[in-house]
Amino acid sequence: MRKHRLNTALSWALLMLFLWAIPASAQEHYTEGPVWRVTLIRVKPNQMDAYLTSLRQTTKRIYDEQKRDGSILSYKVFLKETHNGPEDWDICIAVEFKNHAALDGAAVRGEALRDKIIGGKQQGQQLGEKRVEMREIVSSELLQEIILK
Repeated sequence: MRKHRLNTALSWALLMLFLWAIPASAQEHYTEGPVWRVTLIRVKPNQMDAYLTSLRQTTKRIYDEQKRDGSILSYKVFLKETHNGPEDWDICIAVEFKNHAALDGAAVRGEALRDKIIGGKQQGQQLGEKRVEMREIVSSELLQEIILK
């Protein structure tokens, strides 16, 4: 019985050491920076002006307010200058968060801010429906920025 407990304790200790060693070896090469939500968007033909106007009128206001209240660190909008085919993306929106914990409750805070800025859930749904006519989401990724040592 005593030998079994010792073996179990040693097994757990080795498992914990192994689980600790994997991240520790990765940390040898870098430190973790902020977390980014990156969305790649394909704008439908003849909709670029309308889509950029929509972003400027609503999304920019929301992101600026989130920067002021500390929900996000920053945001960037990129316009792609090269194209590799008709299925390629045109615009990238990147939102920078301090860390993964900053994402906790972000949806609820974002909805409250959306309601304040554009007038409520129904207006948000209408805006979303209009945007579906203007663009397609190609990809939305969560990325961990790393700083090489």
